[in-house]
Amino acid sequence: MESSPEHTEPALKASKPGDRLPETLPGDPMHWADAWIKEAAAADLQRNPNSMTIATVDADAQPSARVVLCKAFVPDPGYLVFYTNYRSRKARELAKNARAAAVFHWDSLGRQIRLEGRTVLSPADESDAYFATRDWGSRLGAWASDQSAPIESRTALEEQLRKRAGELGLTLGDDTQSLADDGEPDIPRPQHWGGIRLWPTAVELWVEGRDRIHDRARYTRDIVPASEHHFTVGPWTGMRLQP
Repeated sequence: MESSPEHTEPALKASKPGDRLPETLPGDPMHWADAWIKEAAAADLQRNPNSMTIATVDADAQPSARVVLCKAFVPDPGYLVFYTNYRSRKARELAKNARAAAVFHWDSLGRQIRLEGRTVLSPADESDAYFATRDWGSRLGAWASDQSAPIESRTALEEQLRKRAGELGLTLGDDTQSLADDGEPDIPRPQHWGGIRLWPTAVELWVEGRDRIHDRARYTRDIVPASEHHFTVGPWTGMRLQP
């Protein structure tokens, strides 16, 4: 094991061949991960630098993966948040098996973060607060789409969008992307839509290396349920991995 207990702030610069993790590993990978995510956003090298792949498993042990946006990364006590329809495939799978894995990858920076852990729903007030920041079209979309459910055509989807808008007292323009009436509509958060918190029990930091001799460090910790939305977390233990 080679990790130090201090929260050592990583050097914020893009990786290039030859860059490495420090010889003495930082004690807490979540602070390093947080700094990497912030640097990727500041570098403005891709449209969604907060995008990550989330993998879930169904009742038949069939894995599935999709890209979502990380909307909050909380180093202490250590969890991240993404938002989805609670009736979607990923949410239904997580309701039966709360374990998930996530990957951030920034090819232009030569960095990757892998996380594995347990999921819980976000508190309602957290979901309400985020939902209120979305534009009206995205808020309407949370009502209009039965995410992951089949539909016969794009035309049927647009008709469903207009119908759901009407149920909320809204009249859409001809293109379904504008409102017939002026003013910002008041669209509340549907109860079937909200945040999911991923509490990692394992984190891997990866730095691209020359000749594919990459730098890898894997951390693990124990977590114990403390409430509906929170865990009590143990200390991180880190070790180097061969590429």
